[in-house]
Formats: sequence, C-alpha cells, structure tokens
Amino acid sequence: MKELSKIYDPKQVEDRTYQFWLDGGYFHAEPNPDKKPYTIVIPPPNITGQLHMGHALDETLQDILIRFRRMQGYETLWLPGTDHASIATEAKIVNAMKEEGLTKEDLGREGFLERAWEWKRKYGGRIIEQLKKLGSSCDWDRERFTLDDGCSEAVKEVFVNLYNKGLIYQGERIINWCPHCMTSISDAEVEYEEQAGHFWHLRYPLTDGSGDVILATTRPETMLGDTAVAVNPKDERYQNLIGKTVTLPLVNREIPIVGDDYVDMEFGTGVVKITPAHDPNDYEVGRRHNLPILKVMNDDATMTEACGKYAGMERYAARKAIVKDLEEQGYLIKVEDHAHNVGTCYRCGTTVEPMVSKQWFVKMEPLAKPAIDVVRDGQIKLIPERMNKTYFNWMENIKDWCISRQLWWGHRIPAYYCEDCGEVIVAKEAPEKCPKCGSTHLHQDEDTLDTWFSSALWPFSTLGWPNNTEELKYFYPTSTLVTGYDIIFFWVARMIFSGLEHMGDIPFNTVLFHGLVRDAQGRKMSKSLGNGIDPLEIIDQYGADALRFTLATGNTPGNDMRFSDEKVIASRNFANKIWNASRFVMMNLKDENMSLELPNDLAIEDKWVLSKYNKLVQEVTDNLEKFELGIAVSKLYDFIWDVFCDWYVELAKSRLWEDGEGSDTARKVLVYVMTNTLKLLHPFMPFITEEIWQALPHEGESIMVSAWPVYREELNFSAEEKEFEKVMDAIKAVRARRSEMNVPPSKKATLYIETASEEIFRQSEAFLTRLAWADQIVLDAPEDAQSCVQVITDSAKIFMPLSQLVDREKEIARLTKEKQACEKDIAFLSGKLNNPGFVAKAPEKVINEQRAKLEKAQELLQKIESSLAAFN
Repeated sequence: MKELSKIYDPKQVEDRTYQFWLDGGYFHAEPNPDKKPYTIVIPPPNITGQLHMGHALDETLQDILIRFRRMQGYETLWLPGTDHASIATEAKIVNAMKEEGLTKEDLGREGFLERAWEWKRKYGGRIIEQLKKLGSSCDWDRERFTLDDGCSEAVKEVFVNLYNKGLIYQGERIINWCPHCMTSISDAEVEYEEQAGHFWHLRYPLTDGSGDVILATTRPETMLGDTAVAVNPKDERYQNLIGKTVTLPLVNREIPIVGDDYVDMEFGTGVVKITPAHDPNDYEVGRRHNLPILKVMNDDATMTEACGKYAGMERYAARKAIVKDLEEQGYLIKVEDHAHNVGTCYRCGTTVEPMVSKQWFVKMEPLAKPAIDVVRDGQIKLIPERMNKTYFNWMENIKDWCISRQLWWGHRIPAYYCEDCGEVIVAKEAPEKCPKCGSTHLHQDEDTLDTWFSSALWPFSTLGWPNNTEELKYFYPTSTLVTGYDIIFFWVARMIFSGLEHMGDIPFNTVLFHGLVRDAQGRKMSKSLGNGIDPLEIIDQYGADALRFTLATGNTPGNDMRFSDEKVIASRNFANKIWNASRFVMMNLKDENMSLELPNDLAIEDKWVLSKYNKLVQEVTDNLEKFELGIAVSKLYDFIWDVFCDWYVELAKSRLWEDGEGSDTARKVLVYVMTNTLKLLHPFMPFITEEIWQALPHEGESIMVSAWPVYREELNFSAEEKEFEKVMDAIKAVRARRSEMNVPPSKKATLYIETASEEIFRQSEAFLTRLAWADQIVLDAPEDAQSCVQVITDSAKIFMPLSQLVDREKEIARLTKEKQACEKDIAFLSGKLNNPGFVAKAPEKVINEQRAKLEKAQELLQKIESSLAAFN
C-alpha cells in the first residue's frame, strides 16, 4: 500500500501528477457518438501575457466545470489557445526595438513581421506553461492561435462573405484615434475616466457686425476646424440668428449659424461650436447640414498644415497658444473649472482623439437584432441575469464597428486596389489582375483587422470552420463560456452575432461572468498601486490547490472578490487537514484490496455520516449545475472539516481502537466517505485529491476519470441522523460549558442525563465518555441537582457535579475579579462614547471600533454573570 508522507508538500506532488495526467491522455477529447459533448473554449490570453490573478480565476472556474463534467461522463473538450493581440503585441515589439535604436519603418513590413513571429515563438508559450502550473486540464493537442493558418482562413472567409452581403463597407466616418498606438480603435476599446479640465467661454462675432454669440468649449484647439455654430431652432433667443454667419476668431473664416435639435437649450448658453472632423455629435450635425469637414489634427495629435501658425504643434501645446491668443485678442470671456469624462485608449491610457478617417466598418444593426433575440428568448443564458440589461443596452444602441487598424501585426485586410482604375477587389486570395480594367498593378490594403474580429470567430474557427469537420459537427455549439464581465462588449456580444451569422447557430448555451480579483482592501490590482499578486508566487509558496480553493471560495457570478494571504493560508491549512485525515484512515487500514462496497451492519454514527455525505453529493452536484461554485466549495469545506474530520474520525476511533466486530465496518465507511468526498473535491483541488485517492483503496487509473458520485436513496438515513444529533448536541453543549468554566479535558466528571431519548444515549455511552470527558454516564437526574452545573439541549437536560469540575471558592474569586475588570472596561468605553467632544472629533472608523469593543465587553459580562449565578 502506498504511504503518504507526514506532511503534504505540493512541490513534490504537482508537477509529477500533471505529467501523469498528460501521459494518460486524460485531457484529450474526440467526437464520441456514445457520449454527450461538453465544450468550453478558453478566452485566449495574449501572447504578450504573464499569468495574472484574473487569468488564474478565469482558468480555475473553467477547470472546475470541465473536471466536473468529465467525471459525469461527458466527452469534455476544453479548447486552449492564445491571441495575437495586435495592438498590445505590436506596442511591446516597437518598445523593444526602440531600445536598439530601430523603428518599424527601418525594418519594413516583412522585416517587422519576422520580428513579431520570433517574439511569438519566444513568449507565446510562456503563459501556456503557466496555465499548466495551475492544473488546467485543457486538450493541449488542440491548442490554437488566432493567427494560425486555420484561423486566418476563417477570418478571410468571414470578411469576404460579409463584404459580399453589404455588411462590411469602407467609408469616411468619425472614429476613435489613439495618437500613441497610431491606430483607430472601436467604441468598445475606449475607456472613460473623469479628468479635471476647463470650460473656455468664447465670443464669436457676427459677421454683419450686429453683435456676438457666446459659447463654451472644453477643447479650444479644435475651434480651428469649426465649420458652423449651432443653436436649437426652438430657442427663441436665437431663432433670428439662424442663417446668419459668424467670423471664426483667430482664423477669420466665415461660418454659418445652423438650427439643430441636437443643441440642449438648457446647457450653457444654448450655443455650440460644430467641428465635424473631431467630434462624433458634431459629425452627425455636419451630415445633416452638409457642412464641410476640416481636419485640423495629424495622426500623432499634432496640428495640421491647415492650422497656420499653430501647424506642427502638439495638441495641448496648441491649446495653450490658442487660449493665449484668444485672450490677447479679446475673444476669451472667462475660464471655469470643469470635471468631465474623457475617452482614453484601453491599451495605453492615452486620451483618444475623435477624428474623421477612411476606415473599414461592419454594419451592426442587421447582425445585432438576432443576437439580441437569442438572449431575450433564453437560447443563451447570461449568469448572473443582471448582465442581460448591460448586454441589451449595448446591443440596442450599437454603432457600426470600425474594424481596420493601422498596424502591421494581425490579419491583413483582404482588399486589393487597382492602381490604374481605382477598383477595390475583396477576395480571399490576391487577384492576378483587375477584373475591371485588366491591370496587374494591384496592391493590398495596408491595414490589419481589429484583434476582436478574429477572436469573435473563436468558438467555430478553432474547430475547423470553414471546413465542416467532425469536431465542428460534434462540439459546436459549445456549452459554457466563462469570462470576466469587463469583456461583454469586446468579445461575448461579437461571438454571439458571429456564430449566428456564419454557423446559423448560437456559439454557446451559457455565459458565466465572473468579477475582478481585488486586493484585500478592495482595490483593483494595478502596476501603479503596486498591489498586484503573482499567482505563480502563490503556487510556489502554498501550492496550486490552495490558490484554486481560495479563488473558488466565496465566488459568486458577476461579483468582484477580495484576495488576501490570510485566505490562501486558510486554504493551505484545509489541504493539510485533509492530508492528516487521510493518513489517519490509511494507518488504520489492514487490507489495500478491501471491498469498496458498504457493509450492511452499519452503526448509527455510520448512518449519520453517510446520510450527511449523501446530502452533500446532491447539493454539490446541484450547485455546480447552477454554476454556484462558491456555494459548492463552501459546503465541501464544512463537511470535510467539521462533519468528517472533527466528528466522524473521532467517533470511529472508539471502534478502531477496540478492534472488535465494528472496526471493519468503521474502516469501510471511512474509506467510502473519504474516497467519494475526494471525488467531489477533485474539480477544486485536483492535485491533492489525486495523490490521496491513489494511496487509498480505489478502482480505476485516475480520480479525474472516475465516476462522479450520485445521490443514493438507500443512504438516506434522515431519522437516524436526527436521532444521533441529539447525542452530538449534548457533547457540544457540555464542551462549551466546560470551556466557559476553564475546565481542562483531563478533569473528568460524571454526566447525569435526563432525556426522553434514552435508547440513543445508552448506545452512545462510549462517545459521551470520550468526547464529553466523562468518567461515567448516568441516565437519570442526580439527587442533588442544586449542586450541579446544568446544560440544556432540545432533547436532554445534563447535570455535572460542580465539585468534580472546579474548586468553588477559587472559581467564584476568579470570576468576581474578571467581572470587576469587565465593568471597568464598560465604564471607560461608555464614558468615551457618551462624550460629545470625542464623538464629534474622532474618525468614524475609531468610533465604530470603540462601539465594537463595548459590545464585546457587555457580552463577556453577561457570560461571567451567568457563570456566577450557576455557582449561587
């Protein structure tokens, strides 16, 4: 029989166990008509990535579900892979080249892409190896990359199909431009943050000399691109001005005053400047009134040649110069402080510039409608349900998706331009000549596609689409998607409409959203705060199981969670508790080939633990089916620590030590409950459960492919369970009272028990004697009940002679002293809290701490007085 070492050392177990699973091929899935499929596609981490706590949570939750379903008998595929992450990866490579004194242009496109693939080969596998450290049971034989040949084929197929349907088009539209990443980004990639700014109140003179209009702006540098001033046509103050013109300050260009309902009459002066090239709302006003579009900013956020003396200035430097000139020339009326939401690039944090630009777009309205319907009618279930509101709000107000990026790393847009006649050809392969004029002078579009364009196809491109593979037929639609709520727009919504459009079916049945992992104080983990916790360091120190158990504990769908060292230490201690209980079971086994079936001669304590275990199976299975992973793990913790280790192991000792007829039954029940509870725990703590399961008597090669426990009606001993808990309640009550009285376990006392349930107490005398520290049990009330300490439970009245427990006089003296000290504390704390000066000046946190101390002291006083009353 395999022996377990005295102490559980994850470092000695985890790598060896993971290799055992790989060698056994247990993670691999194949289309199997005899089994139901269960599929999860991994949210592909970036190849730039280092495993962080968000990944650790994401992969832990997925692995729990996959291991659970695998044990239930499903053909489980957890499909892994990585994302090329165009903006992030290109930025990292450009920064690395900068240190060598090189730019992209120095290398040229082909040279740069060679560098990028070299980067991928060097760093692309790093995060995969880290996922393995966590215990992720992905099918590594099927690992994919968003830029591999198959995914690239799918991207081209989709682009051409959508273009031919008129759902992809090229046009000049207002987009979000990142001057640092030097590319367009979609609306979903803009993060809004409150920034301190100003309102500059400006005077625009009417061209006919009859007066001025007053307006305010937060971006005076864009005024150089104003092509109109707008008022609301219903605004009586300005109706007579519509159709007139103003002279644009500093530029002396005549621009019209237009009437448009967009203008809010209640806000500011009710007059707004219109800069169609640099504001999305102004762009729409410009379209309605056929206004010219004047671009005043270059891609690097410097001012264009059209800006005269300000040309070439960086946007904020130009702002200062323009404000100075406005003031000097008498156009600046006043400046007000103003905090407002500013769009920033999600990748680098730079303030984005709304800018008119020629880009490629996906027409979203026709794609969004069916994607809304499948969530509304329940074909796709979002967990928690409140995510529906977020999803509908986004999808019902969605704008066309800007998909072109001015980058080199990524899927190049499959569009080709004829240099002779200007024809645009969209095709999967480069055409040999122009279909319109026959010219061979063609060049491909320089831009690449948004990263999310390829990851939107992930659930089916990874299974072989556009080819109709066996994997695609069997594993699609996938089952569950597990992801953070922060990418519902980036990824989830796009996968839904892509699946419906290209597969004619939903991409998954359920989306389980989890929250962010925050630090112990509830703050978001970030480099700037320096509060990030490296999961690999946690694994190295405490083991992967402790990390996984911590991340699952208290986890509720859609909610953020707090992470602390204390929680991981508690999880490590739990692992040690399981290990020690297992060693106890093994030390008491006589036969490693013992039958794993339960015997018929079960004692009442066996029925009690089996009934508890049976309920646990039902509840944990139900919780996992409902994605209540945090509740499931909490129930497992309570059962293993309290029911099994603290109670049943102790109860079993009575029979094991006597080695009588009941000892074999106790052994079999210990092994049965232990091995099956390990199966329930396996998805959460795969390494320690495998190690222990292999050491205990078992059937099969690995716990991870053993059958998931099922509820058995014949193990429902609810009557016996209820009856036996009468004895347990008595033991708990006696121990609690002795603890209050500071009586050590070594001091034995007679237990007199008055009860209507004499039979169960008679059967349980051995437990009562050992666990309630009694020297004898008398099932009757004592003659001198007045001199006894009394404990009352729902089913019994228990008496313990006081003289056997304590020295009465010494104990009264001790309690009296404690009472005086406690009363002193209460008087001091009450005085403090009743002092208006203290309450007015002290911070709320300090006041709450003092109140908590007072409550604690008052509770203690009640206990002391209760103990003194017992002596009198």
